[in-house]
Amino acid sequence: MKNPCIYFFIIVSLYACKKETQHISNTKMLVDFVNPFIGTDGPGNTYPGATVPFGMVQLSPDIGIPGWDRIAGYYYQDSIITGFSHTHLTGTGAGDLYDILVMPTNSKSTKRIKANNFKPFSSFSHNKEKASPGYYTVDLLDYGIKAELTATNRVGIHRYTFPKDKNTEIHVDLGYSLNWDRPTRTYIEKVNDSTIQGYRMSTGWARNQKVYFQMQFSKSFSSLNYYKDDEMYTSPIKGGTKAALKFHVEDGDKIIIKTGLSTTSCKAAAHAIKVETTGFDFDFHREKALFIWEQELQKIKIQSPNEDKKSIFYTMMYQSMLAPTLLSDTDGSYKTANDENGKYKKGIDTITKAQGFRRYDTFSLWDTFRAAHPLYTITQPERVPDMIKSLLAHYKETDELPIWSMQGSETNMMIGYHAVPVIVDAYFKGFDFDSELAFRACKASAMVNDRQIDLYKALGYVPVDGQHENWSVSKTMEYAYDDWCIAMFAKDLGKQEDYEYFLKRSGNWKNLYNEHNSWLQPKDIKGRFIKPFTPKEYTPHFCESNAWQYYWFVPHNMDGLINKTGGKERFEQKLDSMFSYYPEASDKLPLFSTGMIGQYAHGNEPSHHVAYLYNYLGKPSKTQKLVRQILEEQYKNEPNGHCGNEDCGQMSSWYIFNSLGFYPVNPAQGIYHIGIPLFEKSSIQLPNNKTFRITAINFSDENKFVKKVSLNGKPLKRAYITHKEIINGGVLEFIMSRTPNDAFFVETEMPKSNKVYN
Repeated sequence: MKNPCIYFFIIVSLYACKKETQHISNTKMLVDFVNPFIGTDGPGNTYPGATVPFGMVQLSPDIGIPGWDRIAGYYYQDSIITGFSHTHLTGTGAGDLYDILVMPTNSKSTKRIKANNFKPFSSFSHNKEKASPGYYTVDLLDYGIKAELTATNRVGIHRYTFPKDKNTEIHVDLGYSLNWDRPTRTYIEKVNDSTIQGYRMSTGWARNQKVYFQMQFSKSFSSLNYYKDDEMYTSPIKGGTKAALKFHVEDGDKIIIKTGLSTTSCKAAAHAIKVETTGFDFDFHREKALFIWEQELQKIKIQSPNEDKKSIFYTMMYQSMLAPTLLSDTDGSYKTANDENGKYKKGIDTITKAQGFRRYDTFSLWDTFRAAHPLYTITQPERVPDMIKSLLAHYKETDELPIWSMQGSETNMMIGYHAVPVIVDAYFKGFDFDSELAFRACKASAMVNDRQIDLYKALGYVPVDGQHENWSVSKTMEYAYDDWCIAMFAKDLGKQEDYEYFLKRSGNWKNLYNEHNSWLQPKDIKGRFIKPFTPKEYTPHFCESNAWQYYWFVPHNMDGLINKTGGKERFEQKLDSMFSYYPEASDKLPLFSTGMIGQYAHGNEPSHHVAYLYNYLGKPSKTQKLVRQILEEQYKNEPNGHCGNEDCGQMSSWYIFNSLGFYPVNPAQGIYHIGIPLFEKSSIQLPNNKTFRITAINFSDENKFVKKVSLNGKPLKRAYITHKEIINGGVLEFIMSRTPNDAFFVETEMPKSNKVYN
């Protein structure tokens, strides 16, 4: 604490701001509506712990038992806690991270169970557990210890309140691993009698992960023992997996721990503590995290008498900001990206520096290109350039844009080259980055010969092979969409030859269209359709989906898909069947087939735009009915509140867009299709003191349809609004009705294929 006066002033200002905010609104702060437990039960796979927006640290409780339900480390139905680790994934199906487990213990309990690999644990009760943005607390009942967690960008902060006990210890366990994760090299050493540091190298879903840390304690420890394979040492050793620090405590004593993280060095981790924290005042850092979250949540304000809907909305805003996560140190240094095998393709040094931007990672692009990244272009304009530059840094380090990257490692999970639409969308929306470098990165990623792109280039489709997850139809369709994005990019940059080449490739989805049965169907390498073919079956030909769910993924050429299907009437019949043809009791549905409305699966991303396709048919009332149904049925203010994996912000971003009344069907086209608002009034606070307001006249539970729409007082004669219209500020007004009214869409202009609205 270098300047106590400044420190005191900040605390006083924060508390004054809190009281002023509550006085002005005469209601709760927006952070009070957030329920971090949404998604911790059921298929959501979220965590309830402490973090700040897009932060490096995700300090959260770990049950300590592996399994799909505990893929984020925590599962609401469980009743034990094995400790608190500093890194977690939000809402994915990938079991990785869980770095640097901390667990306080004493002599009150010595219970051990095989399920958590015989590590110390305690029972807990949800009655003695709370979570809010930037804060988590729970009572460890077996030890009588109260645990509290908060965080800064790169520092996890713990506070433990102890009963009197002569055998009080805090365990720091680097050998702890769960699900796909396992340590490869670990080390802990004592710096002084209140500081330790070390590293945890690991592999799992992402290879060659490196986390360095320094851990500072507010109270000196009386002794420190090191453990390797349960054998105790008094001196640090390579491969030491655990340290047990002993403390003398009286009843009510508190110990605060500050853990700085870095991918480059212990020194950088220590510097993070120095830069981002002041002293050991836990409550100050908790309040600081709270106000950071409040500031972010204030960017969108909604008006609703329904407290549950407010909680869902602001929790979705909160969860939309848990990824991507910060990778670079305070000086910009970070571990460079490696490929899926943990190798550095160019053989360059494994540490580099982000010059003039923050390096982010944890890019779940197959999910987040659809809604999360378009949402960031509205709510996170200051972060979007850094995210794009992070994608380009990955390209410079590996020769390809990331597919699904985390912790400076390419996992190659899922399909497509979906960094492309994220970059192209940001380019057309005017964000600042090197467009020529970006185009080279997009083109290079589409021209590689791995992931069957070589066959896609040669044949115009991805053929079936013997791989367990061939996903040939899905790959063809997603590659074609990304190719359209590159074509639009090339056209705007004046690269005519590239434009024509990639525009032609964007039509490759047609090569799998079977005219005889009106399905997109897998082919073998000789061009023959694979038989037998049952559209509702989940096969290796479709990525986490079936033929019903992928049929509609041609967002860049819906007119072409409608024509292929046989015209608007036939297309509408098929679309109706999508939402009415329910699985039978005997059908075998995979884990990811959740949130079902007919064959529509809201619990997985390929379906997320489909409800809006009725707009192309002049039947917006059907879109409105379905969107409202999904909003109200598939999201709940309870632990089992997500109908599927939250997926790093995609599921939550879908909710945010749709509850406001619009959605990006084609995420890189610069427009948002008109839907139906969930709230009577909402507003988006934009840079330069601009505001975009959405109002619903005649709003009520009974009026579930839209009679007409106007923008800035003028009737809206098209089914979309542009990004530019939003960021310029204005008023989007819906007049609501009890009965469907498609008449105002009869002559409505639909977005044109092969055009970006910038």
